[in-house]
Amino acid sequence: MSDLRFVKLEAADDGVRSLSLDRPPVNALGRELVDDLLAALGRLERDGDCRCLVVRSSGAHFSAGADLKERRGMSLDDVRRFVPRLASVCNGLAALPFPTIAAVRGAAVGGGCELCLACDIRIVAEGARIGLAETSLGIIPGAGGTQRLPRLIGPMRAKRWIFTAAVYGAAQAHADGVADRVVPDQDLDRAAADLAGAIAACGPLANRLAKRAIDGGSDLPLPRALELEWECYQETLATEDRLEALEAFSAKRKPRFRGR
Repeated sequence: MSDLRFVKLEAADDGVRSLSLDRPPVNALGRELVDDLLAALGRLERDGDCRCLVVRSSGAHFSAGADLKERRGMSLDDVRRFVPRLASVCNGLAALPFPTIAAVRGAAVGGGCELCLACDIRIVAEGARIGLAETSLGIIPGAGGTQRLPRLIGPMRAKRWIFTAAVYGAAQAHADGVADRVVPDQDLDRAAADLAGAIAACGPLANRLAKRAIDGGSDLPLPRALELEWECYQETLATEDRLEALEAFSAKRKPRFRGR
């Protein structure tokens, strides 16, 4: 992946992938980083062996959001072209078929927060700061923040986050439901790796289908959502992984899932 200048994409034998933002000092989301993220997501989308993705930063900050120095030099037409590309990063991350984890340290503000919201699970370091600060700049979140945050924590709390442009500490993010778990700063990478490993140890096809059922059913009436669940369940029935799980149970050993 050496052709990606500001992103590191790494693969482990257990099916866990790591996507690290690497544009010091704060991973500002400018054109080049967004282009690299789109390229990396394209590769991940085609990665049939991926069981779980951890999104993290190589440096001290997850992402402080938009590159405001670059933005000041953009024309209105430039901005109208760029913001949808940033939204495509968040949309592409959210649409990945396997589970995703955001490992958040330092600042995760604006577009950086929106990247976190596009992941399935967020583990946040105690010293992290997270929020959607766009209204303090006279704009609104444009990469999914006004839609994903209310779906995650409810409209009332989301409005408080967005209307005040507040940047919260990890404890408040956890209390409001944005952070799934808060860990000491030095334990962040290990906590994310442990969770990714636990996910990867389960049936990869089952997790992909479970994600499809959860995400696809969230906006459906319950009867139709239950139908979707049954459709996804039926796809597991003819898999080798299901038979392997039954054999492993009988033999009193851990299953060796192969994703087929």
